[in-house]
Amino acid sequence: MAISLSETGTTVEKNAAGHWQAHIGIYLPGIAYWDGYRVQVRMIHASDQFVRGIEPKVFDLFWHDDSDLGLWDTTVDLTAHSDGNFGQEGSYLYRFQLLNHDRVVTFWFSDPFARATGKGNLSAFTVDSATAGFSWHDAGFVVPEVDELVVYEVHVGEFNDTFDGLAIQLDYLKGLGINAIELMPVTNVKEEVEWGYTPLSYFAPDDRYGGPEGMKRLVDACHGKGIAVILDAVYAHAHPEFAYNLVYESSGRPNPMMGPFAEEFFDRPGTDFTREFTRDYFFTASKYWLDEYHVDGFRYDYVPGIFDGPTGSGYADLVYRTYTHTRQPGVYPRFRPDNEYSRVIQCAEHLPDARGILRTTYSNTAWQNGLLDEANRQADQPVQVSFAHQLDPELIGYPSHYTNPATGDIIPVAPFQYLESHDHSRFINQFGPQGPSDLLGQPYGNRDRFYKTQPYVIALYTAKGVPMLWHGQEFAENWSVPGQGLGRVLYSRPLHWEYFYDARGRSLIRLYRIMAELRSQHPALGSRGFFYYYDDPAHRQNGIIAFRREAGTDGGAPAERFVVVLNFSGQDADAWVEWPKAGRWEEQIDKADNPQAPLQVPADGDVLPVRIPSNYGAVYLHTQG
Repeated sequence: MAISLSETGTTVEKNAAGHWQAHIGIYLPGIAYWDGYRVQVRMIHASDQFVRGIEPKVFDLFWHDDSDLGLWDTTVDLTAHSDGNFGQEGSYLYRFQLLNHDRVVTFWFSDPFARATGKGNLSAFTVDSATAGFSWHDAGFVVPEVDELVVYEVHVGEFNDTFDGLAIQLDYLKGLGINAIELMPVTNVKEEVEWGYTPLSYFAPDDRYGGPEGMKRLVDACHGKGIAVILDAVYAHAHPEFAYNLVYESSGRPNPMMGPFAEEFFDRPGTDFTREFTRDYFFTASKYWLDEYHVDGFRYDYVPGIFDGPTGSGYADLVYRTYTHTRQPGVYPRFRPDNEYSRVIQCAEHLPDARGILRTTYSNTAWQNGLLDEANRQADQPVQVSFAHQLDPELIGYPSHYTNPATGDIIPVAPFQYLESHDHSRFINQFGPQGPSDLLGQPYGNRDRFYKTQPYVIALYTAKGVPMLWHGQEFAENWSVPGQGLGRVLYSRPLHWEYFYDARGRSLIRLYRIMAELRSQHPALGSRGFFYYYDDPAHRQNGIIAFRREAGTDGGAPAERFVVVLNFSGQDADAWVEWPKAGRWEEQIDKADNPQAPLQVPADGDVLPVRIPSNYGAVYLHTQG
């Protein structure tokens, strides 16, 4: 028996008498009435939550002995109970309680199928006669191909408080070349400040960000701007007060979902994907977000915790089922504009083996710290060959496609490339601290040295793979993140938007915008067709990395040739480069503000020097043969 959302969570409608009624259901496998168990729901109108003398209404749930999943449910006539605002329209808060005979077993647990929440560990639903359902305007939206993606990772609360706050900044993101945003977890958490990686529920956008309606407005606005939405899916672990943790720990009954977590240092229960209920629960959650909120894919957090091999019942099966689900003819046109393969974005955070996860599962993208690690290692050090190699993932073993030999499915794949992510202190902090520390004693990065990040920015936008920005890096955000402890996740780090306006921020964001425009206008800079690194010891000695990016004719578009030269040193340097094609080469980064005379190359393969400013770079386009 499969999980059914029509049986669980809360649905509201009017009965034959015209009264508002709420149907509430929950699956509790192994919690049976004949063993003495009882389940109650405690419910209160949100306007009465803190009013003295008004207590929650208590209703018993009915146990279905014919349900393989342990269904308990009840239907409450709201209008029949007129204490305070109960029975009136508005928001209602509720929670469950588990008893055995008259003994309280679990004092308080929220609804694991709730579609809305209150603050903290409370579930919610709304009664509103004016609700007509959300009106979507995204019928024409198509998810970008993997090779076209430029991603912006964002924490909604730290970026601009709410879903609506993020939505009003979409034009700003478009100016950075962004066509996909990756939302850090948006389901509700217990603490007021939290990254979201210990969820209390899996079906409800946090009401602090704007709840279900706010989430829908954001996705609709994104799609209107041509921006895909990737949801951070935390399927490996949950908060200790997640319902299936609390109920089965307190009752001592076998847990249908949770088990020991894969890494001991987390010290919390984890999900067990060998159990059918677990697999069905999270697949149901994914389908719900695809259907109800029109999200375009998932970044799966901590895949090692749910991966049991390429043919296992855990992660590999989940992404296969999700991919197959999105290939239904006519159901998800945003994923299948050409009916060849689904473009649903499935990004695995499998840092130990990102190559393997792309090679053996239906993940079409993956987080991998390679570029971040190499950039941190190279900062203020001699240029590393390994950094240059990281700019071409296929050179270091990443596949270009995933092929399923059994089904014949072939999908393009590529790793994310990034200099920063939420897990690490800002890249600019590698170049020294500045000023006072934050309240945790963590130093701020020295923004006076923003210029040292410039060649890395040029590399990010001209490398193979999927570029990803962590919000604020484009104007030299300089928060630190502790290596361990609760200060990582329970401390608010809102963006310093004032940095956008100062000289350092303006200088850096100018470069991001120029590089974004170049990548979006020139297929060669986003293609995987060609990459050639000039492995010249003299270059490296002078802090120089140089490489070529080329794309052949495709769909009538002309061939493109680029030479990219990066100077990581503190001195202007001459780079002697072999130019692959005779003719005119024009520098693109500064052509508007500080144009340079075109470089004339007499013959194919000539070696000529170009002057590259310190901590900067140049992107040369072949414009005339």
